[in-house]
Amino acid sequence: MDFEPYRGELVAYCYRMLGSFHEAEDLVQETMLRAWKARDRYDPARASVRTWLYRIATNVCLTALEGRARRPLPSGLGAPGEDPGTPLTPATDIPWLQPFPDARYDMEARADMRLALVVALQRLPARQRAVLVLREVLQFSAAEVADQLDTTVPAVNSTLQRARAALTDVGDDDAITEPDDPGAREVVDRYLRAFEAADVPALVRLLADAVVLEMPPVPLWFRGTEHYGAFMRRVFELRGTDWALRRLVANGQPALAAYAQDPAGRHRLHSLQVFTVAGGRVTHNVVFADPQSLKAFDLPQRLSANRPRRPR
Repeated sequence: MDFEPYRGELVAYCYRMLGSFHEAEDLVQETMLRAWKARDRYDPARASVRTWLYRIATNVCLTALEGRARRPLPSGLGAPGEDPGTPLTPATDIPWLQPFPDARYDMEARADMRLALVVALQRLPARQRAVLVLREVLQFSAAEVADQLDTTVPAVNSTLQRARAALTDVGDDDAITEPDDPGAREVVDRYLRAFEAADVPALVRLLADAVVLEMPPVPLWFRGTEHYGAFMRRVFELRGTDWALRRLVANGQPALAAYAQDPAGRHRLHSLQVFTVAGGRVTHNVVFADPQSLKAFDLPQRLSANRPRRPR
């Protein structure tokens, strides 16, 4: 019995449940181990292998979530900051939401992996979270979900209704462009060029008026182009103006890996910026600087010294 073809989608499912890529991989490994040990008890007349694996994965996730605090982003913890000069002190006691490295698994970019939705899912009780993802995202029937959760179809339908009601403020995914959308790619390419040129006015011109900037593990976030621009000026003052950026995709969204120049003149990995682009503007930028989050993307820690330089 071969379970490997399902690994990628199970990791994505556990990630939506936990908000942590590393924990998701561990829980899928636990799921595979349990399935292998129980393979002689699998009944193909009752469920497909895929449905059976999701039943096991759901139980593994629900057990892992018992007594756990949700994984937030800074914008979920309080009001936006007013002073771009605030000290950037990491909050290591908070289990921050992690980004999902799309390239690690053979998955298409999908709206249901977006950071906004994964953050919103973390607000739901664990069983509501499971029902919503299994029914709305993975398209399992109410009967299949009832079997996976050892409950009834009316209970599944009731739980789904409550979960939908709790997520009415997530927003309209139709307004958000995909990473390979030509318009979104052009916006991010222009952002890359402006960032590498340390051109704050050019960066600001690419932003929506109510743009949000947040930087886990620092529990600080800003709203609006004025604060965004002021913060970027501070970044270039503190870390210098010689940066190198690489394009990638995270959570089905365009992203950039940012490399800052160190005192020896080498460019070392600094952070990962994950963008939401809508209406031809950047509406949200989540900058992940936690080494554990960056590790999942298998990025080089430093760039070659003889990399081509872009004209400024």
